[in-house]
Amino acid sequence: MSDLAGKIGVVTFALTYLLVLIAVAAVLFVLGSMLFGRGEQLPPLPKGTTATVLPADKVTGADVDAVKFSLVFRGYKASEVDWVLDRLARQIDDLRAELDEVRDARDNVDANAE
Repeated sequence: MSDLAGKIGVVTFALTYLLVLIAVAAVLFVLGSMLFGRGEQLPPLPKGTTATVLPADKVTGADVDAVKFSLVFRGYKASEVDWVLDRLARQIDDLRAELDEVRDARDNVDANAE
């Protein structure tokens, strides 16, 4: 009889363990759903608007450096975004400096021609 009682005890323990495991999983699922949402997509932003802030024209490297993106659970890798933004900021600054040099040279040529 004690053999049967031992087996019942093991089965009871296993079922209790399984129920507790399911309850913990359900609680974690509900908390995750509340924290991250149900996964539905947001409607697209109205045309001409953006979630980030940049000047309408003459974007500088400092403007790109200042851009901040919203953090999301399923987003892009932050280090890759930072790398791209740094590279774009440097390139914008280099191109603006080169453009200024060309404009200055053109203005000097125009001034000497007069």
